[in-house]
Amino acid sequence: MESWTRPYTPGTGRWLIIGWEAFALALLGWTSIETFELNSHGLRLLACTLAAVWVIGTHRILQMGAYVGAGGVRIHGLLRSRTMAWAEIAHVHLHEASHRIGPFRIPSGLTVLIERRDGSTVNTELWAQGVDFHSRPNLFRAVYHELRTRHLAAGRTAQGQI
Repeated sequence: MESWTRPYTPGTGRWLIIGWEAFALALLGWTSIETFELNSHGLRLLACTLAAVWVIGTHRILQMGAYVGAGGVRIHGLLRSRTMAWAEIAHVHLHEASHRIGPFRIPSGLTVLIERRDGSTVNTELWAQGVDFHSRPNLFRAVYHELRTRHLAAGRTAQGQI
């Protein structure tokens, strides 16, 4: 079984998101109780459901990110995870992301982008302005260099085995 490690500690912004998520679900619960005039059975069911959603969401938020192992990289997103072997990856590089709204282009900052050998790209959860790196730009660069270094090392090892 492969051991996966996240080459950085999550930022404090994640806890703000988790707190905001709890507040939003509590507000949803309160408005649902008021709107539907729930009885005690409905109230308990709603409370348990919202608590379960919060626990699952919190777990996924805390697990989000890029993990590295000897065999490859694993990207945990909010809804799904994907694992790629180092041999499947062509390049790991920085990408200046931007969003287009009509004729305007709005820059959103640097992200780490993985190019696969089949030509497709994989977005990572690594964003220079994200919750993990917003106030720690040096850590963002260090994580990027860690991914690149491991990818290049895996490529040299694979070439040495051929």
